[in-house]
Amino acid sequence: MLITGLHLLQTYQCNFECDHCFVWSKPDAKGVMKISDIRQILDEAKQLGSIKAICFEGGEPFLYYQTMLWGLQAAKDYGFRRSIVTNSYWATSVEDAIEWLTPISKIGVHDFAVSDDAYHYGENEENYAKYAYTAAKTLGLPVSKISIEDPRRCIEKSPWKGQPVTGGSVQFKGRAVEKLVEGLRTSPWTEFDKCLDEDFSNQGRVHIDPFGHVHVCQGITIGNMKVIPLAELFATFDPKKHPICAPLLKGGPAELAREYQVAHKEDYVDECHLCYDIRSKLRKRFPDILVPDQLYGV
Repeated sequence: MLITGLHLLQTYQCNFECDHCFVWSKPDAKGVMKISDIRQILDEAKQLGSIKAICFEGGEPFLYYQTMLWGLQAAKDYGFRRSIVTNSYWATSVEDAIEWLTPISKIGVHDFAVSDDAYHYGENEENYAKYAYTAAKTLGLPVSKISIEDPRRCIEKSPWKGQPVTGGSVQFKGRAVEKLVEGLRTSPWTEFDKCLDEDFSNQGRVHIDPFGHVHVCQGITIGNMKVIPLAELFATFDPKKHPICAPLLKGGPAELAREYQVAHKEDYVDECHLCYDIRSKLRKRFPDILVPDQLYGV
């Protein structure tokens, strides 16, 4: 596979604990990248020659601001494109946000994405994401918004009453399965015969977490870069032989359920919902692939 982008899950920690979070981020989550971890990732990325972009995300990367700044500068020195995803908890005013973002603007990023939705800021709350967005615009940073709507609200809206729109918004894995599926329309599990979120046969980017796990989809790994170098992991990964990716390629989450004869429900909200349920039940069988515990709410 030709990987061109690395998404660094700098930490699983987050000051929020959103219902839709598919990596189960929370304030006391374990796992934080050190400067030495980021240095190793960037060194190996440079040696690969195919990597073009590095994204800092989490969790909430601003919780470890100085480490993130170091990583941004190092990524720039290596010639990589750079991006950040944040919930903007730090942007307590436009003036304050400018102070936080000025060092980033001096380094430069190619995308600065802020989460601005009801999961992070309610209608009656002060919206720090708007302050961050305004500050980024003021500093000339290329800024964008990530906005995820609670699918349960769609039930109340005409003409979608009883038929919530879920595609392209919430991914029903992780905490979203526990918090958001009740009341949503479901379909027979046999209908979910494709993975619509990832194309393992044409993988362009991976996520690397603080423990070194390399994810082709969050919770589905191809190895640990602290044990095996990235170059070797990418060179030896064959999705058609991978115990989890192969069935997903052949017939989606439904095939994953058939392949391993896992007991399951008859109906699910979407492909991710079924896949997550089956994977959760296969973890003891594939303890080195379906990791870490964090992504399965353990």
